[in-house]
Amino acid sequence: MSALHELSAAQLSRLYATGEASPVEVTQAVIAHIARWEPRLCALYAYAPDGALQQARASEARWRAGQALSPLDGVPLTLKENIATKGVPLPAGTAATVLTPAAEDAPPAARMREAGCVLLGKTTMPDYGMLTSGLSSFHHLSRNPWNLALNPGGSSAGAAAAAAAGYGPLHVGTDIGGSIRLPAGLCGLFGLKPSLGRIPIKPPYAGRVAGPMTRTVTDAALMMRPLTKPDWRDTTSLPAHAIDWDDLHIELRGLRIGLQLEAGWGLPADAETQAAVQAAARAFEAAGAIVEPLGPFSTRAMADGLDRFWRMRSYLDMSALPPERQAMVLPYIRDWVATGATLTAAEVFHGYSQMAALRDAAVTACQPFDFVLSPVNPVSSYPADWASPINDPARPFEHIPFTLPYNMSEQPAASIDCGVTAGGQPIGLQIVGQRHDDIGVMRMARAWEQMRPVPRPWPQPPGTTPT
Repeated sequence: MSALHELSAAQLSRLYATGEASPVEVTQAVIAHIARWEPRLCALYAYAPDGALQQARASEARWRAGQALSPLDGVPLTLKENIATKGVPLPAGTAATVLTPAAEDAPPAARMREAGCVLLGKTTMPDYGMLTSGLSSFHHLSRNPWNLALNPGGSSAGAAAAAAAGYGPLHVGTDIGGSIRLPAGLCGLFGLKPSLGRIPIKPPYAGRVAGPMTRTVTDAALMMRPLTKPDWRDTTSLPAHAIDWDDLHIELRGLRIGLQLEAGWGLPADAETQAAVQAAARAFEAAGAIVEPLGPFSTRAMADGLDRFWRMRSYLDMSALPPERQAMVLPYIRDWVATGATLTAAEVFHGYSQMAALRDAAVTACQPFDFVLSPVNPVSSYPADWASPINDPARPFEHIPFTLPYNMSEQPAASIDCGVTAGGQPIGLQIVGQRHDDIGVMRMARAWEQMRPVPRPWPQPPGTTPT
């Protein structure tokens, strides 16, 4: 059997039920594994091993008494730093934040606690979550466990690094333009950006979602059961639906699948990424699906409009800070935000309107298909200390042309590993579903998980041998 820290949530749940392993043993194993990785990886914030062991002891007692709170009771968990947990400040990745303890758990934190998960701590993110990187003015630089010289992606940077490195099986990130899928792709994970409102979140915002980041689709499905429970605090949340998250089977024969290899703007997908995505599409076709090309549907004007809107939003937020705190923000973010001072009301309004334009374009383009396949990241690697693949604040969105549209259209979209570059970096396949078909996306991802070649072993801490 694999080492305890390597086991999936599904495996741990079975072992807890039979008494073959205990939450305390597993938590101790994960803590020991983190000690080998974390000085180099820097994926965690507010790490609390003593508190985690206390939770594990309580879980162990529940399992022994036959009173487990859920199948995930006692399974180790991390939450992205910007998901509030009572008593812990939310820096939002930036040194400019006044560190005030959160008054309550945000909905994802509350639901996972109710399920009995053992919260190890929070995971790192860049300043205000505005980068595809582990670069932050508050946290240490987070790195990619497959190659410590390279970027884990972002903004759920620490969550992706922690999941790929084996900091337990369950991790929750957030996504407003690709912040779950981009790092999941660069770290070889499954990451689901659910439909807007499927997983209640606080504060809600246009395009913003929380979602699971795991090594397996099955573990993510186990997380969806508690995460999707209603919470009135999310004023954009969907009504409760009876979804069987355990049923991950899908009949591929006859499905219509769109294959998009060109986004219409931004960085083009490199040759290795295109080849890996095309190979996945051929596998679905061989299984009986009908695969047809899908051309670009979003435009440079849409991307530039959103850029202007978000610059102004961030400019107003930063302008409200005292000058000494403004100076603490990452220079890349300050440079990006500064041009907000020159924008006109008409430019900002037009930028805001591009959310609707992107939504309409994405929904219309996807309408003929049951699912759409595309790259996640157009490039497979870049230096760990870069803010983005081109590291240019004047061009901040060039790397998100495949992911951004589906935040605006509110469609479910996932990243799942579909190959490896000659340099050893993971390549992510994006699977997009029709609006609100989250379970369909997960079923497609599970189908791919079963069709793809056996993945290589997960990365190990430097100086150790694989388990």
